[in-house]
Amino acid sequence: MLERNFGRVYNKFKLHLYSQILRDVDDSEDEILSVQEVVYLEIITALRHPTVNDFAHFAKLSGPNAAYRVNRLIRKGYIQKIQSTRDKREYHLIPTPKYKKNYGSALNYINVVSDRMRERFSEEEIESFDKMLATVGTELMPEMHSLNTNRFDPDKTKKSSNEKEKKELPGE
Repeated sequence: MLERNFGRVYNKFKLHLYSQILRDVDDSEDEILSVQEVVYLEIITALRHPTVNDFAHFAKLSGPNAAYRVNRLIRKGYIQKIQSTRDKREYHLIPTPKYKKNYGSALNYINVVSDRMRERFSEEEIESFDKMLATVGTELMPEMHSLNTNRFDPDKTKKSSNEKEKKELPGE
């Protein structure tokens, strides 16, 4: 029963994401993303501001191939690099508002479902479910702990030389 219901919920979130990937986007031919590029952006989002090396390692890409993929996404306007204040040689990858607008509604869908849960279930039930999810995410999925790169502090960074104004970081 648990597996079946968990699978149903997981599949619905996946299908929502896929529907966003496969829909038409108001971009020029040069800016439109391939399915593979959307997957790379989802990896970058899930890794929470990874470095190019973090991304390459997780995506199982060589350093030069990862740099090529990242630079294509930067040229298309879907990610930006922000220099680390701790190590000036290091840059973190941040999805731009353009990505969130065109493809990031999966994050909004999580909020929609969460709001519906708050309307349907008691506060105690929500707290209990939230604790269970926290335990699943931190203790019961040890093979995915590499996703917890949380080394990046967006409040303690400065923009790369081509970024003049401070922009809101998506997903924060």
